[in-house]
Amino acid sequence: QVQLQESGPGLVKPSQTLSLTCTISGGSITTNEVYWSWIRQPPGKGLEWMGSIYSSGNTYYSPSLKSRSSIARDTSKNQITLQLKSVTPGDTAVYFCASLSGNWGQGTQVTVSS
Repeated sequence: QVQLQESGPGLVKPSQTLSLTCTISGGSITTNEVYWSWIRQPPGKGLEWMGSIYSSGNTYYSPSLKSRSSIARDTSKNQITLQLKSVTPGDTAVYFCASLSGNWGQGTQVTVSS
């Protein structure tokens, strides 16, 4: 069974770059799924799709986050990464990685605060 685990800093200062990693076990990021996604949930709000990376390596982003987001993969480590530049307190959220077939990580809380 494919398992996903997010990791990253719990606290980031405004204007800095947030970097998160999703480590996949039980499957390959290049063959097991068509795509992998990053999704976040701000406090008191719904889920927001941020972007996806396909098994081909192609990436797609939410238009509202495209200018600040970068999703990549490390095939040697079987990991998906997310970078979000110039963060503000509005980027405070629980961040999830997920696969097309419905496997989700447990999420990682990120707070943007000085």
